[in-house]
Amino acid sequence: MAARLVVAFLAVSSGFLAVSGQKFNAIFSFGDSMSDTGNLCVNGPPAGLTLTQPPYGETFFGRATCRCSDGRLVVDFLAEKYGLPLLKPSKQGGADFKKGANMAIIGATTMDSSFFQSLGIADKIWNNGPLNTQIQWFKQLMPSICGSTQACKSYLSKSLFVLGEFGGNDYNAQIFGGYSPEQASGQSGTIVDAIGKGVEQLIALGATNVVVPGVLPVGCFPIYLTLYQTSNAGDYDQYGCLKRFNALSARHNQLLQSKVSSLQSRYPGARIMYADFYTHVYDMVKSPGSYGFSTNLRACCGAGGGKYNYQNSARCGMAGASACGSPASSLSWDGIHLTEAAYKKIADGWVSGAYCHPAIGA
Repeated sequence: MAARLVVAFLAVSSGFLAVSGQKFNAIFSFGDSMSDTGNLCVNGPPAGLTLTQPPYGETFFGRATCRCSDGRLVVDFLAEKYGLPLLKPSKQGGADFKKGANMAIIGATTMDSSFFQSLGIADKIWNNGPLNTQIQWFKQLMPSICGSTQACKSYLSKSLFVLGEFGGNDYNAQIFGGYSPEQASGQSGTIVDAIGKGVEQLIALGATNVVVPGVLPVGCFPIYLTLYQTSNAGDYDQYGCLKRFNALSARHNQLLQSKVSSLQSRYPGARIMYADFYTHVYDMVKSPGSYGFSTNLRACCGAGGGKYNYQNSARCGMAGASACGSPASSLSWDGIHLTEAAYKKIADGWVSGAYCHPAIGA
């Protein structure tokens, strides 16, 4: 009995030490506006892009950096946690990407353009940077990062990959294109399969540490609450979120967790981690005070319009819009994205394992 207890103790101890002593060569990120650190703006921002204007970036950088927040994002906090530089956008010419690169780009989807063409909503996709394209961007950088194929397998095995979240814009395009949440949910299997294939592509390149975040509870976001508000109280949950839209996100995440579990079994030599964006953000909505927030369904930055401080015609960064006095007290930054304070808490939850399974490791 004593021997078994010693063995069990050593197993638990060594597992803990492996996590608590986690170190990475680099971080490589893929995704959309939740993680883009500047790719959309490398060659000059598109006309009318509001996130290049104040008050974006005011909290940490003191200027707009093409990040969709008042400051840092989850990937920024992960980089800081592991002693790595903030991730440069992969499109930045002449940059050194040995310590990390960010392929994420605002507006990115999981699916390629042909998917949206088949649904008759190609006009709702304005950016050509889907998942497969981002992986191609990464492959183009690999020779400068790690050299030969074999050398890259070794180097990338000691790096952290964050694949997403992906899926949010695939559903946005459908909803804004006239599809109901229930109709959009019918595409979840196809979208999740594509994410799974993306994970497998990275593993084939040498990745052994891959974080796969789910999508967020968009039914709690000011943009959806404003654009799709109804007079029917039954359409809302007890916290004021639109149930149909959260059901869409929850269905995606259910399928994604199943996919991640399958991949974990198929690739036992890799750590494939499901990051639970949905539950963490929904917990913040349910109990904002526990997370230091005084507002949960109202955007910090806007023109003061309506219950949720969101107006398409006066979005954050546009004339007439301004930030609230304390962004750190708000969950939502601009009605679409979260505040730096929220992203910090999310990063902490992924590292500790409270909202990431298994934990990335401190």
